[in-house]
Amino acid sequence: MATFSYQARDAAGNAISGTLTADNQQAALRELDQRSLLPIDVRPTGEAVAAAGGFRLSRHVVSTRKLSMIYSQMADLLNAGVPILRTLEVLVRQNRRRAALAQVLDDVRSQVAGGQSLADAMARYPKVFPELHTAMVRAGERGGFIEDVLTRLAQFTERQDELRSKVVGSMAYPVFLISVGAIMVTLLMIFFVPRFAEFFDPQKMDLPASTQLLLKTSKFMQAHWFALFAGVGAVVTLCWAAVKSEAGRAWWDRRKLKLPLFGQIISLMAVARFCRILGTMLANGVQILVALRIAKDSMGNQTLAAIVEQAVDSVRAGEPLAVPLGRDNYFPADILDMIAVAEQSNTLDTVLINVADSTERRLGRSIDTMVRLLEPVLLLLVAGIVFAIAFSLLLPIFSLSTSGV
Repeated sequence: MATFSYQARDAAGNAISGTLTADNQQAALRELDQRSLLPIDVRPTGEAVAAAGGFRLSRHVVSTRKLSMIYSQMADLLNAGVPILRTLEVLVRQNRRRAALAQVLDDVRSQVAGGQSLADAMARYPKVFPELHTAMVRAGERGGFIEDVLTRLAQFTERQDELRSKVVGSMAYPVFLISVGAIMVTLLMIFFVPRFAEFFDPQKMDLPASTQLLLKTSKFMQAHWFALFAGVGAVVTLCWAAVKSEAGRAWWDRRKLKLPLFGQIISLMAVARFCRILGTMLANGVQILVALRIAKDSMGNQTLAAIVEQAVDSVRAGEPLAVPLGRDNYFPADILDMIAVAEQSNTLDTVLINVADSTERRLGRSIDTMVRLLEPVLLLLVAGIVFAIAFSLLLPIFSLSTSGV
């Protein structure tokens, strides 16, 4: 008998973890099924590896885009009548160059060959296959529509990757401007300004206040540049550690929702992700309480996740979903109205996916507008700093020329 640690969800969607003893992992999974628990992760106690194969996994074994391709290929092969084991063998061969991913797929194939379901085999690798994916696959296996589930998973992960790429791509140029501007100003202050300082003799010249401040700042930066960089690094490290703490993350999640421009975009991203995940899971037969729990954990914001947690309790008590979601005004009113109508007409899964599509389009427009506003502001800011430096250096020269000295 071996001891296994497990993470699972009960019929109400509550997360449950613990340990149990069984002859093997399949017996442990059967034990959880007899307890009416939905297994998420089951592994021998004390193992720090991803599975019995004994290899470690990083958080980036497979990208979202690659995962979408895997699901799409699986759906195509299964729709063509290829057995599941043969399908997994094909995927293993196609990913030989990605050793870690190939080993994951090969172990999944071995587990399925040994009698496990595909969802249970995938659940052994939570860093590769998220809980959302395994829950949908499990529902598809039980309902006999695994091909449709895999197709929807491919579409879902592709849309998530497109949204992430759009956000990252839109912010690339502003980040580039900030970085280049900071480097340029630093180089000017450390290397360029001191050369002009040699021409200015404070005892013979009455330097303007701006020039004196610039020269003193440049001298300080030149003398203490290492301490300045170390100080900036220390501040960034401390801020990062604070944000990573439980209290710091909760504070930051509240604050960033109220940031100008950025707050609305962050809120729309979380709402779009919530609607797409919840709608996709409901469309694939996952119970609403389980789906809400998983969608809550995927929002990426503790403030919004707390609202969904309240919604879980309210739905369990018989209230409509739209009512608790609208209590703190983070969900847009038009989305809440659509959810309320969908609940009455029993089309919540379809409406949520449509809401996600429209919200992502709105998010795209918001990002484009923000970037259009941000780019000229950053350009003006960098240009203004450079102009202030040049003006402070040239002002004494202009004063000398006009005074006739």
